[in-house]
Amino acid sequence: PTTLKNWRKTSQNLIRSKTMNTHFKAIHEQYVFWLDTLGFATETVCNYGYRVTDFFLWLESKDITHIVQAEQKHINDFFDCQQTRPNTKFKGRTLSASYLNDYFTATDKLCEFLHQMGARTSPVPANRRIAMDESQRIRRIAPFTVEAIKILHEAINHLYPHLDHEHRQLKQEQLKLVFVLFYACGLRLSEGYNLTPAEIDFNRKTIFIRQGKGYKDRIVPMSDNVYKALQHYIYNFRNQIRCGHDRLFVQKKITLSVDLHYLHQQCDNEEIKRKRLHFHVLRHSIATHLLQNGMSVENIARFLGHGCLESTQIYTHIINR
Repeated sequence: PTTLKNWRKTSQNLIRSKTMNTHFKAIHEQYVFWLDTLGFATETVCNYGYRVTDFFLWLESKDITHIVQAEQKHINDFFDCQQTRPNTKFKGRTLSASYLNDYFTATDKLCEFLHQMGARTSPVPANRRIAMDESQRIRRIAPFTVEAIKILHEAINHLYPHLDHEHRQLKQEQLKLVFVLFYACGLRLSEGYNLTPAEIDFNRKTIFIRQGKGYKDRIVPMSDNVYKALQHYIYNFRNQIRCGHDRLFVQKKITLSVDLHYLHQQCDNEEIKRKRLHFHVLRHSIATHLLQNGMSVENIARFLGHGCLESTQIYTHIINR
């Protein structure tokens, strides 16, 4: 379990760029620790922490400086505000349904937390959710072709010519590992980033995924190419670097995101540039390719760690499209 000391540090990081009064800061710290105690994934704890920070800052903008002043109407007004405010990332849009649902869930969890802590007069969870438009979500998924994946992977060797050999090699090897794990093994971002060498079994050619989505463990098989790529990375690169953690990836998650974005920018293929490139689109891509090559939906679901077949069947619609 994460220690209180560590979560104090995490809580401080969550609000480092924003200003909250001492009272809300104390509640925020206890809230994220409570979420972690319940077993929520680290990314979920951080995500909900950010959303609740926005809620507290919104309360302060309404001259509400103590949680006992918050009423049910304030919860509803905050939700209405989020549904109508502009999307800062995509101009001309409002927040997506999934983004709004994160706000709703995080704030509902805060209300639940306050009641468990004895604040009986606090607002109750509003249970507001926005139904996802499944057809719209499917239309937005744009996996890469096998040829495009090869072009991107080969382009890695030509990146960072301005860096010295050691730093250039670090950047390139990390990006190659991104394609090994998030494309070839179909891992989610948290699953791949938190993977350690100890969870890779070269004898059985398997990767053990500890507490994936829904806190479920699973075993992912390695192809011969993945086997060779991981052996090369671990024995010729990762084992030669000393760092303060045991993760497979040496660098921070944000650095990997920046590097993946840089690869996308530097690629000279205009068709590839027109698409979005992020970790999850690599997972979408391998699922689509496996289905095109004849793997059953049931086996793909097990490979990806899906809890229900409906989540996997979207790739059938993508292929038909």
